[in-house]
Amino acid sequence: MRRTGLVLLLTLLLMALPASRLAAAEPAGTPAGVAVDDFIYLDTSGEPTDQSAAHERRLRAFEAALRRDVTMECSSGIRVVGAIKKMSTLVLWAKVGVVDVGRNRTISEKMYTFRGDNDEAWNRAEDFVARDVRELLAGCMTAIPAVATAPVQIAVFNFELEDMSAAGSPDNVPAPDAAYLADVTKGVRDLFARSGRYHLVEADTADADAARKHDLRDCDGCDAPIAKQLGADQSLVGVVRRVSRTEYVVRFQIRDSKTGAVISKGDSGLRMGANYSWSRGAVHLVRDRVLDSQPQ
Repeated sequence: MRRTGLVLLLTLLLMALPASRLAAAEPAGTPAGVAVDDFIYLDTSGEPTDQSAAHERRLRAFEAALRRDVTMECSSGIRVVGAIKKMSTLVLWAKVGVVDVGRNRTISEKMYTFRGDNDEAWNRAEDFVARDVRELLAGCMTAIPAVATAPVQIAVFNFELEDMSAAGSPDNVPAPDAAYLADVTKGVRDLFARSGRYHLVEADTADADAARKHDLRDCDGCDAPIAKQLGADQSLVGVVRRVSRTEYVVRFQIRDSKTGAVISKGDSGLRMGANYSWSRGAVHLVRDRVLDSQPQ
């Protein structure tokens, strides 16, 4: 997808639309909330290879994830508009505006720069933008009477290790590393249990090869039907990727056990610390991306 024009100018034009014009796009009776418009994309990198199909897919995934991650009810209608521009092989810009339709004012205009033109880089950029927008709109949430709801049944599978370090072996997890992974799993499970919003389903009894071999990260979503068989509403698969003896990355993904759809995901980015710090990094990531981002 290639759209001509200046990205910044187009974004500013979008944000300059009067409230009446923006409101006209909403069906009558639509509850006030956050709506994310389709983003504009422009590639000025001059690369010879046509990457339009990949960029279209990444842009659509970016928009879908942003709509999922910033969903909330507000006292006024909010529109999120923006544009992404590829400047060079490894550098992209994202311009994001947040408009209060009800009050006909621009709340925020921010420019983000991110490196890397692959799925992981786009996902991390979306995580960062979504967190920024949620923090920005935290004060707009409509007061809604508390309604008692049943805890979500979640199967938190054992965290898995991807050892990319020089001494790592993909087929063998040393006993000390296995113990630290067990600490990671326990820390995340305890976090969900203490929240009061989740009930842990025993995941260690799963009778499936991918679960027994700790290979759920590469089974193309097979964790969802496994969790469903266990009686869980959701499944969580977590991975610690060791880059070196003092660098690691934690990531997780939560799926709906009935549909297999991804509900939430997170990536800590590169962190410093030996294996004893894995649990702290994983707990911080899950708390930030799952528990703290949900309405209480």
